[in-house]
Amino acid sequence: MKIARVRPFLKKLALSKPYAIAGYTFTDAENVFLEIELENGIVGLGAASPAEEVVGETGTQTFAQLQSDFFQGFVGRDIRHFRQLIFETCQVFPMLPGTQAVVDIALHDAFGQYLGIPIVALYGQKITSLPTSVTIGIMSVEETLKEAEEYRRLGFKVLKIKTGEVVEEDVERVLRLHENYGSSFKIRVDANQGYSLEELKRFSKATEKVGIEVIEQPLVVGEEASLLSLDAELRKNLVADESLKNAKAALTLAQHPQPFGVFNIKLMKCGGILNAFEIATIAKNAAIDLFWGCNDESIVSITAALHAAFACPTTRYLDLDGSFDLAEDVVSGGFVLENGLLSLTDKAGLGLSSVS
Repeated sequence: MKIARVRPFLKKLALSKPYAIAGYTFTDAENVFLEIELENGIVGLGAASPAEEVVGETGTQTFAQLQSDFFQGFVGRDIRHFRQLIFETCQVFPMLPGTQAVVDIALHDAFGQYLGIPIVALYGQKITSLPTSVTIGIMSVEETLKEAEEYRRLGFKVLKIKTGEVVEEDVERVLRLHENYGSSFKIRVDANQGYSLEELKRFSKATEKVGIEVIEQPLVVGEEASLLSLDAELRKNLVADESLKNAKAALTLAQHPQPFGVFNIKLMKCGGILNAFEIATIAKNAAIDLFWGCNDESIVSITAALHAAFACPTTRYLDLDGSFDLAEDVVSGGFVLENGLLSLTDKAGLGLSSVS
């Protein structure tokens, strides 16, 4: 079955409310979409929301690449060769993971629909459901508790707290959450490179009784070796995020002694499902758990990440809440959210429904 049409479009999706992380505040999310239509009318849809501060690519740049003659050259190619098309994309655009991801996702969606099976079925589904964390940005203790209560009422059981600006305030927020909710919530922390090694030690010591599940990317990229001075037990719960952009980085971080015990895979960092599987394979052989994360993204790419996550036996954590805060989207469907648990439908491809 041949590809008949390739159409990219760009859309800024408003957030329902702004949120802050260490060094940044966001009010909307620029997402790039790609439609790949087959001769029989099937339309595969991909989406990307690259984080410029992490990968050096903006949505606007991704959109410009998708308008190039290279992608128009997909017209007439056989969708059954989708892996080859993804390979060629990565060769031509090697440093642009947003461009790679949107193409990878759209081709997977089209091929899954062509076969009449969900994407996860292409690779073998290992997991049926997992809880996702929901994110609370950097804010006051009172605002943190208010947001936590809203999430509790919605049925969520896992919170991810953004930290990394003032350690003492971070400690107070986490301790107050634990005092108020006890075991009602599992708590994860994301410092977004905001701590020094000494600050990380202070934070970990002060919050020891909370039983924090994981701490994401505490130190700036390039200081991973400093983490080796920490106890191995603490390092097991540290998550590589900005330090882990691709399989090459995964190979380095997987070597012993390991600075991180968990790998955060984001399709927007690594360039899509196939590249994510390369990282996942390295992690599996190094006994490193998988944590699947996201940016502020459309349901399209969140669903793609969930398909990839559920095809990997070492997936332990989900942080796929990137579409929850969008005030608008171009599709619905994809996944099922119930009491904080994410699961997939049995629909072909990504299982999306258009709302535009």
